[in-house]
Amino acid sequence: MKKRKITETLTKESRFLPTIQNLIAIAAGSILFAASFPNLIFTNGLPLLAWIAFIPVFWMIRRVGPIISIVWGALYGYAAYGLFNYWLTVYHPLAGLIVGSIYMVYMAVLFFFLRLSVQFFPNRGYILQFLFWMAYEYLRTLGFLGYSYGIAGYSQWNMLPIIQIADITGVWGVSALVVFPSAYLAAALIGYKPETGIRGLGIKLKTFFLKEKIPAVIWAGFLTFTIIYGFASRIDYSEAPSFKAALIQHNTDPWLPYHSDNPVEDYREDFNILSRLSDSAIASHPDLDLVVWSETAFVPMVHWHTTYRPSRSYWLLVSDFLSFLASHDVPFIIGNDDGRRDPILNPDPDVFNMVNYNAVLLFEKGGITDIYRKLHLVPFTEHFPYTQFPRIRQALIDADTHFWVKGSEATVFEVNGVRFSTPICFEDTFGYLGRNFVLNGADLFVNLSNDAWANSLPAQMQHLSMAVFRSVENRRSTVRSTASGQTAAIDPNGRILSMAEPFTEAALIVEVPIMSRNRIYTLYGDYLGKFFTFSAIVMLLFGLIRYIMHSSKGSLKKK
Repeated sequence: MKKRKITETLTKESRFLPTIQNLIAIAAGSILFAASFPNLIFTNGLPLLAWIAFIPVFWMIRRVGPIISIVWGALYGYAAYGLFNYWLTVYHPLAGLIVGSIYMVYMAVLFFFLRLSVQFFPNRGYILQFLFWMAYEYLRTLGFLGYSYGIAGYSQWNMLPIIQIADITGVWGVSALVVFPSAYLAAALIGYKPETGIRGLGIKLKTFFLKEKIPAVIWAGFLTFTIIYGFASRIDYSEAPSFKAALIQHNTDPWLPYHSDNPVEDYREDFNILSRLSDSAIASHPDLDLVVWSETAFVPMVHWHTTYRPSRSYWLLVSDFLSFLASHDVPFIIGNDDGRRDPILNPDPDVFNMVNYNAVLLFEKGGITDIYRKLHLVPFTEHFPYTQFPRIRQALIDADTHFWVKGSEATVFEVNGVRFSTPICFEDTFGYLGRNFVLNGADLFVNLSNDAWANSLPAQMQHLSMAVFRSVENRRSTVRSTASGQTAAIDPNGRILSMAEPFTEAALIVEVPIMSRNRIYTLYGDYLGKFFTFSAIVMLLFGLIRYIMHSSKGSLKKK
């Protein structure tokens, strides 16, 4: 009787053991993923972890069926992005919930296809798994829900020899290098028994390599080429012309006064900080080419309040702002909430047909000489175009969401003979936008950002890590003026030339080289991401047809 109870207990424990192991794999994969990028513990992230971060995921997928893989995928998506993007909940509780839910769905679908990969190709399913992961990374940057945070290649942002390849492949070539080892090694671990120890592991890896050496050799060859290219391709810009700018970091969230009892006075206080820092920078460096204020650093709508003057207190503040700019010879680039009357876009007369743009204004001697309006708005929190879902739209409005209208032109400004474009905040996380600006004639990126709302150094560092790639992809310098960090200058090789202390008031004076030669990525864009996606689809269809044919043959033999 006692033996029977012990046997039943052991049976129950063994029944739950696979589930426990899978949970450990999900937890390990989530932690490795989040730790690869800038995080609370390691400011720059641990980029080497990214090369093995997905081993637990690929290993676990082979242990479960196609249907249950959907559940594990949803769990991994929420856990991994919850750890990685924890700071989104600071913006609004809905933001964390929305992003977490989106990645639950994404990963649920991805895990299903990853499981089908090994079902269709029992021996070489890891190749299709790798292609699917790369296709997922590319596809999730597209459309309304496009979001670039967490792409594996971005974890390597400060590994300069590795990321130089981005001027040929974009971030996708770096991601391919980073993701493949996880898929390959997870496949190599099939059947490994921990009790065999290190010796058993070595034998398992050696056996798998001898069987699957061609893909490993191809990957090793690409890695070797990447490192050699990384050292050989760095640009010597010592003879290049330079551009000198003052990047103003006022260390306040410019939108906080929107909720105060006396917003005009609070906006004036922000303006006083910005003008004081700018005066100091100009006085100490009279040869400046440009002064840059961050995204919506000055919130009151300059055009609206000077044209229609609906509020005397706001008009007086805008008037003082314009007088300050007119008192300086140096041009200013300033982020502004740009309000315009447009009866076509907004037929509602109760709000004076107002439409709002997240904009960048070029001021010369106090006058607006050019304007750029943000082209890629943040989904849900800045933009929700789907009028067929009025309840969702109203819920977002009730949650104090500030909607903007999309701009229509990739503006290129010109100051002192230097042509530059101004991706606004979220926009510098997308390679296609930087490429379009350069194709339009930009020789410099001037990024204006506001991540102050997150009150998070990891959030600001994660954002900076993607800006580095825009410089390398197009071999253009980047200067970033932010509300609270990371205000910085990046050279065409992706090196951080200087950076202001985060969460402090600062006027960072930077001098960056101006380059104008276009690279392969600039000319051809995300061709590699498209190639991975196409290859994954073709290989999946081939595997499906082969699987059906083999299943049919098996059925006929049984008959």
